Amino acid sequence: MSAVNTMKMLRDWDSGSKSTRAIILQSFIADMKDRTGPDLEAYFSDAASLFLTRLTAWLRMTYMIGSYVKLQLQAISIYLRASSGQKYLIEFLEVGGILTTLEILGAKATKERDKSQALRMLIIICSYGRKYKEIMCESFGVRAITECLAKSKSEETQESAKAVLMQLAEGNPRFQNQVYKAFIALMSSTSPKAQQLSLQGLRVVQRIVDTPNPNLVQPLVNLLKSLHLEVQYEADEMAAQLIICNASNLNMIFVCSSILAMAYMQQLMTLDVRNSILINLVKCLEVSKNEPLKGLPDILHVMMKYFIIMRAFTKYYDFNYYNEKAPLPIYVQQAAAAKIIGILIKESSEVSKELLQLGVIRNLLIAAGNASHPDSQRQAGIALE
Repeated sequence: MSAVNTMKMLRDWDSGSKSTRAIILQSFIADMKDRTGPDLEAYFSDAASLFLTRLTAWLRMTYMIGSYVKLQLQAISIYLRASSGQKYLIEFLEVGGILTTLEILGAKATKERDKSQALRMLIIICSYGRKYKEIMCESFGVRAITECLAKSKSEETQESAKAVLMQLAEGNPRFQNQVYKAFIALMSSTSPKAQQLSLQGLRVVQRIVDTPNPNLVQPLVNLLKSLHLEVQYEADEMAAQLIICNASNLNMIFVCSSILAMAYMQQLMTLDVRNSILINLVKCLEVSKNEPLKGLPDILHVMMKYFIIMRAFTKYYDFNYYNEKAPLPIYVQQAAAAKIIGILIKESSEVSKELLQLGVIRNLLIAAGNASHPDSQRQAGIALE
């Protein structure tokens, strides 16, 4: 494009309506996709930065109303993705580009497709290295991305959000624990997809952080009640990883006399988390009679209570019968615990000895005798073998 044509295009942009600017962006994206920094300069006759400045200014003014946001982000991504184009990234950061992109994730007017594009742009920024990851984290990026993942209704957006968090955890020691805690928080999300992605991310980040956080134990055990098989699978894998991967390191606490105090405390914390998971798994095999309605949806709570009252009035209600009937999520948790214990027994003789000391045989027999849930019987039977 000649200098004259470039100036004409910039004038058209400055005086044009939203639709006019959208047409210019569509043409730019079609012409310059996967081009280099020098190609961009040649296209704009060494005035590429002038167009980027206009583009970022329009984005900051219009993202709150959701006007052509995806198109603008796609155009900016061409600049950021261009090889030898780091100067465009710096220009984008200088005008608050990261903050604007993060605000897009939480804006009410933002559509799911716009959020996905914003997250893809954040991945591009992360690819430039640790310095830019730290800038993103310092801008409260982890919180914004975590909230986006938890609240989004689009699986594509959730997958993209997880990918950004994984990028922020790798090669970013200052903020890797912040990402780790974000994944732990996501385990308590009401979205099954968010729960699945949080467990997938946690399994990877756990190897980076090394020392497990005790706060992950209870959310992990609660996820064993999930009726979604993909969540169940990831929870099983996470529990097994925390127990088996650290089994061979436990004796080091007592063998290494020269271990540093910090390393010693980390080993003790690992041991504490590991034992806590084992204890909870054994407890899950014994369904409590004191929580007959726990885990049921609210409407079923109301219906069940109404039914109990009506039966009591007619003297046909047997309290012992209903107290012994645990809800389905409790049975699902029982079966999942038996399955994990069966895997652990096969994988590690050391873990098997610890489970025996915790009285696992008695509780497996209880699960095997649960006639109300065949899967509990099957998994407990496999573990007992």
